[in-house]
Amino acid sequence: MTPHDHRFSVAPMMEWTDRHCRVFHRCLTRHARLYTEMVTAPAVIHGDRERLLGFSGVEHAVALQLGGSEPKELAEAARIGTDFGYDEINLNVGCPSDRVQSGSFGACLMREPDLVAECVSAMKAAVPIPVTVKCRIGVDDQVPAEILPAFVRKMREAGADALIVHARMAWLEGLSPKQNREVPPLDYPLVYAVKGQHPDWPVSINGGVQSLAQAVAHLEHVDGVMMGRTAYNEPYVLADVDTKLFDETAPVPSRHQVLHRFLPYVEQQLAQGWRLNAMARHIIGLFHGAPGARAFRRYLSENMHKTGAGIEVIEAAARLVPDAEENDPGSGKERAYVAGAV
Repeated sequence: MTPHDHRFSVAPMMEWTDRHCRVFHRCLTRHARLYTEMVTAPAVIHGDRERLLGFSGVEHAVALQLGGSEPKELAEAARIGTDFGYDEINLNVGCPSDRVQSGSFGACLMREPDLVAECVSAMKAAVPIPVTVKCRIGVDDQVPAEILPAFVRKMREAGADALIVHARMAWLEGLSPKQNREVPPLDYPLVYAVKGQHPDWPVSINGGVQSLAQAVAHLEHVDGVMMGRTAYNEPYVLADVDTKLFDETAPVPSRHQVLHRFLPYVEQQLAQGWRLNAMARHIIGLFHGAPGARAFRRYLSENMHKTGAGIEVIEAAARLVPDAEENDPGSGKERAYVAGAV
């Protein structure tokens, strides 16, 4: 795995980055690495694998994020994920929710670096694809400057192919998961310092990244940047990723072109029994900051849940937004961008 593999990625976000969201994001950027929501290893082993792990071929490069703390279970789940075709297995050592803590995985594992290293080693031995770790800088009363460098060394010694660091502490008591994404202060210099200690090993940064300009600034110090809530709430930011971060020369698609790239996939999923809101909820922020954005959001929100709703709802919502960039949005070529690959 080279640093370029993680130059820019969209963070795994529970209840947000499902298969439909990831296809939509792929309509905006060809090169950003995408991540699944966290799936627990026991669920992968014993649950409905197609429902939990199924994804579209257009999503590549896409990583499966696993939660767990039992090495054998994680190794088996990693094997299953590899068989499904994922490009990377990522271990969650950063989620602070009560449910995750009760299962002895997520951010609480920052206190058990030896166990995490054992989990990483087991997964590495089980699969031929990269195994990575996403962590916090520490939890509760830990001193990040003391524990993070040691934690990182153990991950590398265990064979992890790359590390993604959310540059905030996690408070396992007293703060909600939402507050844990906002309240603890960011410590970017500490992550930069960790990268400096491992110049030949990929280290990415996560937390508080709200623009591609910020991403470019971080890339002066680390190998990769992971963007979370901004990529979801204001997804059109992803349309510039390929040109600004990957030297792509293709024209940046307009918002209407992105929408029409997504429509064939929506039609296919409707035909397979999915309801419109499963896909449409992810595009509500597409026109964020553009004239007509409020009308677009309102129309979708009021109509996408209705029984029998189809792509005509999305098309009607789009007509509420003026298109200053092209007179004929959604040409056949644009619609084939996704349709030909799912």
